[in-house]
Amino acid sequence: MLIVDGYNVIQAADRYATLARRDMDAARALLVADVAAHAHDVTEALIVFDGAENPASDGAPHDAAGVTVVFSAYGHEADEVIEELAARRRGAGDQVTVVTSDAETQWVTLGLGAERLSSGEFAEAMSAERLERQESATTFAGKRVAVEDLLDASTREALSSWARGRR
Repeated sequence: MLIVDGYNVIQAADRYATLARRDMDAARALLVADVAAHAHDVTEALIVFDGAENPASDGAPHDAAGVTVVFSAYGHEADEVIEELAARRRGAGDQVTVVTSDAETQWVTLGLGAERLSSGEFAEAMSAERLERQESATTFAGKRVAVEDLLDASTREALSSWARGRR
């Protein structure tokens, strides 16, 4: 299982941070698309965004482009959710990789036996894979298409709604 601290990665990589300053919904959608492309051979990928300050956030998981997306419940930080998920999955014997640059969350999840990647390392790995895919790009309906362009309007709208605690 791959568990990604969503806002941590957005802040760590210019690709997302620059976009987030103009349109956070678009930055989240781009991250989801990139994680979906990256995790195609991983059993399960989950992105956790912090919803602690949003009274409407209920912490329910949602599927977007084959990736589970969770906005932490109101009053609960993403780090808590990440640590709890890592503990549960490691307790079940699953291999877990946690992507975060939060030192405390890294130590907690390492103590559970999870692997960890910093947000910057993960963003760089996704960037390298993206460049490799572009060099050997396949076509969709006869033209080159970026993975994020394959997210339909309803998926983009769902991400936006979930961020605001609406279903």
